[in-house]
Amino acid sequence: MPVSAAIRDALAQVVEPQLVRPLGDLGFLGAVDEGPSGLRVELVLPILAWPTLNDLTARLQAVSPGAEVITRTMNDEERLALRHFLRGAMAAPAGPGHHDHGGDPAPKFLDKLSKTRVLGISSGKGGVGKSSVTVNLAIALAALGYDVGVLDADVYGFSLPKMLGASHDPIILGDTVIPTLVHGVRCLSMGYFVPDEQPVIWRGPMLHKAIEQLVTEAWWDEPDFLLIDMPPGTGDVALTLSEVLPRIEMYVVTTPQAAAQRVAQRSAYAARKLKLAVRGVIENMSWFTGDDGKRYEIFGAGGGERLASELGITLLGQIPLDTHLREGGDEGLPVVVERPDSEVARAFVALAERVVAQGRARVYRQELKLV
Repeated sequence: MPVSAAIRDALAQVVEPQLVRPLGDLGFLGAVDEGPSGLRVELVLPILAWPTLNDLTARLQAVSPGAEVITRTMNDEERLALRHFLRGAMAAPAGPGHHDHGGDPAPKFLDKLSKTRVLGISSGKGGVGKSSVTVNLAIALAALGYDVGVLDADVYGFSLPKMLGASHDPIILGDTVIPTLVHGVRCLSMGYFVPDEQPVIWRGPMLHKAIEQLVTEAWWDEPDFLLIDMPPGTGDVALTLSEVLPRIEMYVVTTPQAAAQRVAQRSAYAARKLKLAVRGVIENMSWFTGDDGKRYEIFGAGGGERLASELGITLLGQIPLDTHLREGGDEGLPVVVERPDSEVARAFVALAERVVAQGRARVYRQELKLV
């Protein structure tokens, strides 16, 4: 027997955690019937192995205790309708200054009036822990209650999928990619699309197209923060990101040693030449705290502070050297999740709070220029 409209409406309002939209809007709620053994609810999913299936089942049963939840996969027409819905939800409002990408409007998080802050986590060279900083900062921001995405733009040296410990790959829905959701953070990386041992050997135009697609054709929605794990140095990817994401705010990761500081300085100067806002310095591996409680400055001291002073910006955080941070990256168990009370996890939370407190970078608009 059909159920009352009130019951169906309540089930339709259950929010799908991966897409953050009600089931009714997504077309995920199928038949709802009252049978001899109780309520029977049909979930209609793009793929049978939908990553949040267990969570969705629990949410539906919280609305209607004892309900039997069954699933089926969408047919082609239903998948196309979902694709159109997501594209419409992603799109910026039409108007002056808006343009299309491949026939679809640009994502609204790229709009200059969007609430989204795009944070580029950069470094002058590899080996300073930039990806570890990106992962744990993103999770710390999500733990503070913000909607967070992470794009691994280090196309040649992708590492975020392994560091996050994601158990599901992104979902391809036609020409729309739904990022992996892990630890409350949406993540997308080339590491999901090529085998771990396979090198990416691309020229500049291919890199540009890949980065543009990862930015504009993925379901980022309109997050509070989108973190970009940038490749070290100042090559093609940095140029592409400055074009695709002109509002990107740059944060420079360095270590305390003078050599790393000098190389990181070049990265910051390159960002400024591209007219990108350089917002702060993050010093990683600042010290090691021994069992005796004493701090040992293994890589020297003062590199981050000197760099911030030379650039005229803030030293936002100092992250201690901790074996659990390294082990967490190797094993896919981020230290902010696994050891939230540790010194290094608290440092990341403090860093996240300072990034939030900074607010968005000022945008200097041409029409306000005095002549």
